[in-house]
Amino acid sequence: MAGLAGGSRTLAELVARESVCRACPRLVAWREEVAEVKRKAFAGETYWGRPIAGWGEEDPQVLIVGLAPAAHGGNRTGRVFTGDRSGDWLFRALYRVGLAVQETSTHAGDGQRLLGARVVAAVRCAPPANKPTPEERDTCAPWLVRELQLTRPKAIVVLGGFAWQALWPALRSAGYPLPRARPAFGHGVEVPVGDAVLLGCYHPSQQNTFTGRVTAEMLETIFKRALELSS
Repeated sequence: MAGLAGGSRTLAELVARESVCRACPRLVAWREEVAEVKRKAFAGETYWGRPIAGWGEEDPQVLIVGLAPAAHGGNRTGRVFTGDRSGDWLFRALYRVGLAVQETSTHAGDGQRLLGARVVAAVRCAPPANKPTPEERDTCAPWLVRELQLTRPKAIVVLGGFAWQALWPALRSAGYPLPRARPAFGHGVEVPVGDAVLLGCYHPSQQNTFTGRVTAEMLETIFKRALELSS
């Protein structure tokens, strides 16, 4: 995987290579089973059922890193955070701070565009129960490493503790200077890494939004801060 990802000279080449990845047997089996069985509400749709590449600007000021595609979200639509409840919260916040042209992201041809931003997942395939294994996270890491090298964002918003843990070794491999001690994840935590700054943000999962652990205002505040840091 490191050779395939590292040898990608452009984001377009990286996207093409990762879209056919079959490196993790459990994830391949799950994403394809979900795409075949489908959820009843989407029975008439053709699921993507493949790895989900990063999406947005090729030269972003703000990079947003999530956990993994949702089984009936990105794994269905082919675009990260698109067609699921977490994405509803995320794109609404991005729109309100000026990082997206509309507040919804429902399918790949819906007219949505990101402005100065790019969204990626630490693990590119939908995992069972939304829980990739450490081995799957590490196998997928070269795609994230190369995306960091090709984009070099000024602000990196990290959605949730899993993505926070996955990002640190990827940053090291991408050549970012890191602090000696890894700071603990927390909402609003800021960590300089070379000429970029990491921003911790609670994931807009249904559990977090239903319980009020993360609110629309909290998300918007994080993305406003990311814009300040990247300007």
